[in-house]
Amino acid sequence: MKLKCVIIDDEPLAIDLLKSYVKKTPFLDLIGTFEEPLSSVETIKKNDVQVLFLDINMPQISGMEFAKTLPTSLKVIFTTAYDQYALEGFRQNALDYLLKPVSYAEFLQASHKALEWFNLTENNQPPLNSIFVKSGYRIEKMDFDNILYIENQKDYVKFHLQSATDPVSSLMSMQSLEEKLPSNKFMRVHRSFIVNLDKVKTIERNNIVFGKQYIPVSDSYKDKFMEFLSKHFF
Repeated sequence: MKLKCVIIDDEPLAIDLLKSYVKKTPFLDLIGTFEEPLSSVETIKKNDVQVLFLDINMPQISGMEFAKTLPTSLKVIFTTAYDQYALEGFRQNALDYLLKPVSYAEFLQASHKALEWFNLTENNQPPLNSIFVKSGYRIEKMDFDNILYIENQKDYVKFHLQSATDPVSSLMSMQSLEEKLPSNKFMRVHRSFIVNLDKVKTIERNNIVFGKQYIPVSDSYKDKFMEFLSKHFF
């Protein structure tokens, strides 16, 4: 499998270095290089680019801001000279974060992570009953039927599972996760909670009850949840 990639960096020398790394990596196919993000949009869409090596500090629009506009199917590997952006990078659901000057060993490790991600997602279709998430250094398959609810906790998302006592944590944004989940099966009922509608058994005073866990239905999501209930109420 070959991954289509694009490099965006406002420093020509940094682009040249990454280009040389791509040439040495047989499973990467370089589609283009750009010195500012906005000029890359058409190329990324037209060529179904899968991996983006993206600098963070750029004059017109930062890599962080640009990453927010990208589809979640495009995997971003941030490159920067400033390590204080690492946590924010993972909040944007980045696949990896490389600190300049980037060595080939680090570049290759991040690229292999991208290859593993796409191999797993391609070989485990259909996407309608499961997704893959990063948990530490592992990529784990989350079967939808096994998920009770999902909790947002600071920089992490926690998957509370029917088959396990301890939740599985993943460094990602709640919004990007919500976009991947089927809306007919999962519903956001609070800024911090998404529930599996098939697993909702008990509701008590605007709270969804999962064992000893009470999940509040906030005012912002109450109408949508009540609409769901009305369709299943006798």
